[in-house]
This record gives sequence, structure tokens and C-alpha cells, in this order.
Amino acid sequence: MSETTSERVQEEFTKATSAELQDADIEKDRAILGRDWASRSQEFLSTATPEAIRNFAHGYGDDNPLYCDPEYGRGTRWGGQIAPPIMAAVLNAPLRGERPSKQERGGSYRGIHAFVSGGTWDWYRPIRPGDTLYSFGGLESVEVKRSEFAGRSVVKVHREVKMNGNAEVVGVYRTLVIYTERKKARERGKYAGIEEPSYTDEDLARIDEIYAGERPRGARPRYFEDVAVGEVLPAMVKGPLTTTDMIVFHAGGYGFVPYGLKTGRLAYANRQRIAPFYIKNEYGVPDVAQRVHWDSAWSQAIGNPRAYDYGVLRECWMHHYLTDWIGDDGWVVSQHDEIRKFNYHGDVQFLSGEVTGKYEEGGRCLVDIAFKATNQRGEDTIKGTATVCLPSREHGPALLPEVPADLQRRAVEMMARHGELLREGAR
Repeated sequence: MSETTSERVQEEFTKATSAELQDADIEKDRAILGRDWASRSQEFLSTATPEAIRNFAHGYGDDNPLYCDPEYGRGTRWGGQIAPPIMAAVLNAPLRGERPSKQERGGSYRGIHAFVSGGTWDWYRPIRPGDTLYSFGGLESVEVKRSEFAGRSVVKVHREVKMNGNAEVVGVYRTLVIYTERKKARERGKYAGIEEPSYTDEDLARIDEIYAGERPRGARPRYFEDVAVGEVLPAMVKGPLTTTDMIVFHAGGYGFVPYGLKTGRLAYANRQRIAPFYIKNEYGVPDVAQRVHWDSAWSQAIGNPRAYDYGVLRECWMHHYLTDWIGDDGWVVSQHDEIRKFNYHGDVQFLSGEVTGKYEEGGRCLVDIAFKATNQRGEDTIKGTATVCLPSREHGPALLPEVPADLQRRAVEMMARHGELLREGAR
């Protein structure tokens, strides 16, 4: 990139990122804590068709036939193809319901950098071909912190309840999002000294050796009785990360709603709707601020050495790690993860895990797992924990968790209101 082009990018960056965190936005958020609203978002995917399930799994590198081959699924305990539970994150059809007023929508945080720092999932039932998912939820918590990366920051937890068309709760997703002032993040320059990765043929051969040894557990049951505390899970690898990986993840169904990736006159309309999200590139053309995930020049403008992945992508990777290990007969009950470092283009992630506990609870045989991903610099970029349910020789198949009664009741209420408004022809 020429000096003139670099200066132009920096100039546009300065114009677009001069915003600072506003106390008024924080107070607006605090005023709506605990409120549930129907989600009117139209995701890139709404319904889990067989092809959509396969393409989503392929989008993060998962070739498990339980998700990718409808014929294979008929021979499993599920009686057919199911989706990886984490697909609930990318499925959503608009749910009709009361809309929050302008005063009830929380802070706008215009011009403030936001990134996913982790999340917690609880899953209750599988997604099957033909399922359309809807959701409702709201802001669960908000707090102000001092961030090592960017000074003052706002940490928010969003709660999203995902349900199918029968108002059956599929899962609950709590997302941890951190809002930082981009200008301050750039000025601190914390990541300026990170070296560019470089791989020899021998390095790539070691990575390929791990890929070659990876296999989903599949039809061989992993029985509860055969698992021991302290057991180490097999190695898995992801990367080195490329722009192609980001394209494939989007093609698999990740739509980045409510901002979205648009082209042509749809992009024009989106710019009218959310103008601050568009910042001029080196050609003077408005482009999405989201391009930090594939445009290293823009990522450098906000203080990072190279473009970097989505936190959601790494959550999917860790989910892949878990579902490969448990086999067809197991179930991931919950997954909690914390994003500790950026995963830059060119970085490779080595996934590892260990069994930390096993116990029986409510007629289910449960196993706790601690997991992490470590890059080629030896840095842990994501750490987390999970609970899985396994089949037992003594107690039988892995049982799905029960949905809390108050949560299921709320889902029925939200779906009933959706149907009522549909009948009335409400918009």
C-alpha cells in the first residue's frame, strides 16, 4: 500500500472513529436490563434444510456425516440428520411481537468498536431438517471496565433464547460483547510488535499430520464408564487462518445480522440505514467496518497487525472439537468460552482438552471438559469449559436436558403472540 493510500485510510479512520463512550448510552442500556423482546432479525438462514446443515458444518471445517449425510443419520439414535447444536447461532426468522420504543432500545454506541469476547450456550434439543428457528431475548447485564487494550470499555451480556416453530426451546445463547473506543485502541499500539507468521514445509507437514489423524467418533459409542478424569482429548488443528476461511464461514451461513453484508443497491440501502458502519477504503469507497476480518490494511488502522477471525468462528471450532469426541450418541449440554487473544490471518490454532469431572445427575451421565486453543506463538487464544452427556452401559442412552419450566412457558407466550399478530395482519 502506497504512502498516499495509507494516509487516506488513516484519515478516514480518524474521521470515523473519533467517537468516545457516552455515559448516556450506558444508562440507556441499564434501563432495559432483563427485558425480553421478539427478534425481528432475518438471518441469512432461517430454516435448517439438509443442505444448509451440511454447508454450515463445512463452513467451519466439520465433515461429521451425522450433520452432512442424511442417509447416514437414519442409522443413528436420532433417526435422521441433525444439525450441530451450535447452528442455532446462525438460524433466525423474524418473530412478531411488541417492539421496543426508541427509548427502550439501549445505547447506540455509534463509532465504537465492538467484538465478541466469549459466550455461553445451553442446548436442550436437536435441530432437524425443516426446523425454522425464532428467538427472543435482551440485555442481561452491562458493566463498565478498564481494558488493557483500549482504556475504558463497556462489557455487555446479551441473552438469546432460540426456539423452533412449535415453541420448543432449542437453546439459550449468552454472548459477551466488549465495546472499546477505536481511537484509543489504535493509539495504545499494544499489538504492533507481533511478528508475521512464516511456515516451512516441515511446519506444514506437522500441521497436516494432525489433520490426517482427526476423525469424528461416529457410531462407536463413547460410554460414560470408559471415561476417566484427567483423560486427554485427541489433538485437533485449525488453520493457518486465511481470507478464504472467512469467505467459507460466511458462505456456510454466518450473516453477521443486524449489520449484514450487502452488495449493489442493497448495500446502498444498508448505508442509508446504518451509515456509521461504512467507512471509506483506500479508494474512497464506503465499505463495512467489519472488513477487519479480511482487510489487513483496515485492521492495521484500528491497531491490529493483520485481519483476524470472528469469535463465533472459534466457538464453532471448539464445538467441533467436542462433537467429534462424544460421538453420535452423545450430547453437548453446555459450552462456555472466553476469547483471550486475537487469531490473526496466518495464525494456526492447536486445540486441546482434558476431562475434569464425571458424575450422575438427574438420571444423566455427565462429563466436564476443559478446553483451549493455542497458537504457534504458544499463546492461549480461547479457553473454556463444557459439559457433555454420554451413553452408559448401566443407565442407557444419553438423555437430553429438561428445559426450565419458566423458560418454556415464556417461549410459548412469545410464539402465541407471534401467531396472534400474524392473524391480525400486523406489521
